[in-house]
Amino acid sequence: MMSPQELARRIRLGEDSTLELKRVLMSGARVTDPTRRDFGDELASFANSWGGTVALGVSDKRRDVEGIPICRLDAVEGWVREICNDSISPPIDAVIRKLELPGIAGQLVAVICIDVPRSLFVHKSPGGYFRRIGSSKREMPPDALARLFQERSQSRVIRFDESPVPRTSPRDLDEALTSRFLRQGEQTTENILQKLRVVTEDENGDPRLTVAGALLCSREPRQWLPHAHIQAVCYVGERQDVNYQIDADDFDGTLDAQALDALNFVRRNMRVSATKSVARLDTPQFSTRAVFEALVNAVAHRDYSMGGARIRLHMFRDRLELYVPGSLANTLTPDSMHLRQYSRNELIVSLLARCSVAEVEGLEYRSHMMERRGDGVPIIRSETLELSGRMPEYTVIDGSELRLVIWAAGG
Repeated sequence: MMSPQELARRIRLGEDSTLELKRVLMSGARVTDPTRRDFGDELASFANSWGGTVALGVSDKRRDVEGIPICRLDAVEGWVREICNDSISPPIDAVIRKLELPGIAGQLVAVICIDVPRSLFVHKSPGGYFRRIGSSKREMPPDALARLFQERSQSRVIRFDESPVPRTSPRDLDEALTSRFLRQGEQTTENILQKLRVVTEDENGDPRLTVAGALLCSREPRQWLPHAHIQAVCYVGERQDVNYQIDADDFDGTLDAQALDALNFVRRNMRVSATKSVARLDTPQFSTRAVFEALVNAVAHRDYSMGGARIRLHMFRDRLELYVPGSLANTLTPDSMHLRQYSRNELIVSLLARCSVAEVEGLEYRSHMMERRGDGVPIIRSETLELSGRMPEYTVIDGSELRLVIWAAGG
């Protein structure tokens, strides 16, 4: 990110492949120029290219720093944020800064600086698919768009979880989290980190966290991968209705923390029924083992290249539904999952297999988050059948999402 002094110098030189200047015209609290459509296309063109900076409050023709009234800064910032989140698919992870620069008469005026990194994904904006060429955006012809999708859909060539994450560096690794994957006495040198594949070099030779490294070795992976979290909701009845929602939470942090936090959400919201024979017998609504295996499989095997998609956990009186972004990998089908093994994210799976499980009641059988034997789906099937009398159901939705239904006891 440029300093104010560097930005002022760049403005004097004018627009180029990584700098766009835009004056701001307003009617009340509403931005009238640039238009939402045009501005969304500009932001997406940077994300689809090599990244860049947009300076709002600067005339592109005269290169004059006109500024934005202080009383309108929050409104303009909100307008930018809405475009990043709502007008571009998948949403753009931009950094929005308020800066002061010398204006036309030498006085300091406020501008808004939007830093857009080169993205892991291909972004569609209101006008289509754009890239940055020189000082202008250009709509991509079909052949260029196909090449960009191939380049950034690296799961076909390089596994996506080993891809470099823009705007990261080895300094973003948390020492305690990273040490979980080191041998005793091993030091966190860059060479060791690259051997672990939590750090790799980008196309410029700069060290970056890999997707797996960001998800398992940093405290806040959502600052780079905002879709990498679990959204959980519990409903009082058997239908999805906001009026019958009794608990909701979002779980982020490292993948192992997400899975365990989501498991605790299920445990705190599920009912336990009791029967009496010779002694009292408590029957939980769901099997802890089945839910744990389902959540670990979800964070391990979801398609992280799908920007804007998140894992969704819905609890009902008669069932639990888990929605996982991405279709089944390779040639797996819902009917063959318990018979075969295939990992979309080999690196994530191998790292999760080295993460210890905290002491959780019902998980005494498991020492690490993931076993490499492929027992997860068979455990989900057997535990659910024993508790509810029904097999769990796997369904692929529109070729882009996997839904798992775990039936409740008596469901």
